[in-house]
Amino acid sequence: MQIKRLFLIIFFFIIEHNYCQVNSFEGDIIDYNFDSDTIKNRLARLDAKTPLELYFTPEVEKIIKRYLKTRVDFYNDNIEKIRFYLPLFEEHLQNNQIPIEIKYLPIIESRLDPTAVSKVGATGLWQFMFYTALENDLKMNSYIDERMSPLKSTIAAATYLKKLYKIHSDWNLVLASYNAGPRTISRAKKQSGGHTNYWNIRPFLPTETANYVPSFIATMYILEYADEHGINLHISKRPILKTEKVLIKEKFAFEHFSKFFNYSIDSIKALNPSYIHEIIPGQNVNSVTLPINLADKLIENEDEFYIFSKAEFDKREKPLPDLYSIDSKLIYKVRYGEFLGKIARKFGVKIADIKRWNNLKNDNIKENQKLIIFPKRIPKN
Repeated sequence: MQIKRLFLIIFFFIIEHNYCQVNSFEGDIIDYNFDSDTIKNRLARLDAKTPLELYFTPEVEKIIKRYLKTRVDFYNDNIEKIRFYLPLFEEHLQNNQIPIEIKYLPIIESRLDPTAVSKVGATGLWQFMFYTALENDLKMNSYIDERMSPLKSTIAAATYLKKLYKIHSDWNLVLASYNAGPRTISRAKKQSGGHTNYWNIRPFLPTETANYVPSFIATMYILEYADEHGINLHISKRPILKTEKVLIKEKFAFEHFSKFFNYSIDSIKALNPSYIHEIIPGQNVNSVTLPINLADKLIENEDEFYIFSKAEFDKREKPLPDLYSIDSKLIYKVRYGEFLGKIARKFGVKIADIKRWNNLKNDNIKENQKLIIFPKRIPKN
């Protein structure tokens, strides 16, 4: 009898031991335990240290288990991005007294791609829509879309999140409102009979928004317990690049900088994604982000570089488009027989721009429809 009992103890020890897999590269134990009690207990520990309400629900458990199967590889493949961007998010969230765990929001919004553009035109790490970006002091013109600036979009996101909290006084509702807009959340509150807690109004939210907070919780859960899931955020294949901003006096293109300083144009674009035409206007109001050693070289050689850049611009057959801004907006009424291509040529803009400005999903327009246009030229009639 004792031998049988000993055998069972050894058997269950082997089963439990094999429930985890060993990473042969690092020697770490990767926890693939999807046990509900484990998830529930871990969520309870996370809930105790954040103003967010992290309830263990069937929906939350389901998404956590799905993400553990489908997204761990993505996190491991993007460790450099995670380690680069999260400290930036943490700093500005902390400075604005916003729960620091909201740093995981851009992972859901953009997969940490500062140039990401959604089907409806939401842009950047934080996926700002056009007018929301304007309301939160982001600049957009023919050369610059600050929604793609990691720093400026993060500052704007912190500002916007604080506004949403003043409206809802609940951080879960802030997340839902970030996804669907404040009006959608206010309607759901009324439809629920006046409830003000996210979990109580959740049945009255659109499906995407109802799943948004559970998706956020699942992302937070996995990355807060990254080590247990084989995601080593502490070890990177390369050190974090130290950069510096340099104020620009004269206009130049990325390709000019690449030629003059023998530096990869892709690297310049990666560090300065908000310059949508790869041209930085001068006027001492714009800056370029560069590795520290290159920033020093630019400062030391700026006169020679600006002369070189001007000569490169002069070689172009066509003049550069004039800088235009939000102040040049006009509302254009579509005439009979007009189509997007004709209107784009009339104002010297791209069809894609007109669609983006007006959130058009296709090229279909109709007579008397009003379009927002930021013209590069004004036609005579």
